[in-house]
Amino acid sequence: MPHTPQITPTEFVWTDAYLLGFNEMDDVHREFVQIVQTMQSCTEAEFPAALDVFILHAKAHFGAEDAWMIETNFPPKNCHIDEHAAVMKSAEEVRQRVVAGDIAIGRSFAVELVKWFPGHADYLDSALAHWMVKRRHGGKPVVLRRGVS
Repeated sequence: MPHTPQITPTEFVWTDAYLLGFNEMDDVHREFVQIVQTMQSCTEAEFPAALDVFILHAKAHFGAEDAWMIETNFPPKNCHIDEHAAVMKSAEEVRQRVVAGDIAIGRSFAVELVKWFPGHADYLDSALAHWMVKRRHGGKPVVLRRGVS
């Protein structure tokens, strides 16, 4: 019987530290956090469906961001779009293994998403949020964060 490593998920909860000041993006990011939370906390039997929900969300989430970047000629769009594509490729590869019964790889993927998201949001998404707010409203986003030191 193969040994499955124990994966200790990091609790992934929404915090105002993730706010970027572009409401459309912030709303999608809240949903992203909730979906990854579900992937972390669901039963093994529920995991394949939770992963499918994540994949559907990520396609729409990344698709919207990619479209904003293309439509507005966002200067560093290629790097950002490539990162989205890499996450989607990983998700599809993980899905194949989960469908074959390897739930542990799916749980590991959820842990990696928890590690990946804050940096992606802080660097790539925050630049896009600033760009979009400036294009739509002529200024920088205003972000009010509660409970963040």
